[in-house]
Amino acid sequence: MAKSDRVLLDLNNPVFQEDLFALEKEDSVRILAALYKIKKLKWADVYKDKGLRWELVQSREGPTGQRLYTIRVSRGFRALVYREGEYIRFLSLHPDHDSAYK
Repeated sequence: MAKSDRVLLDLNNPVFQEDLFALEKEDSVRILAALYKIKKLKWADVYKDKGLRWELVQSREGPTGQRLYTIRVSRGFRALVYREGEYIRFLSLHPDHDSAYK
């Protein structure tokens, strides 16, 4: 696999960690399964995956002005993310679709 194709996970954002650690066990297991799935994908697959539903957030910008996206990490949760090189950087988890866009 070419280096630029790899998907590396950055789960170090304090807000994301707080959201993740506050989940009920059932929800956290589902989200960890989604993270494991993402880790095995190439970037082109992340963008195309119908289950993840990579979507642009037009109403917000990232920490340094980059475009933000949401992905579905379980039936009940979306994650706010952005891409930086090989990394998908997770910013927060949202139990409802709309809150990820505010």
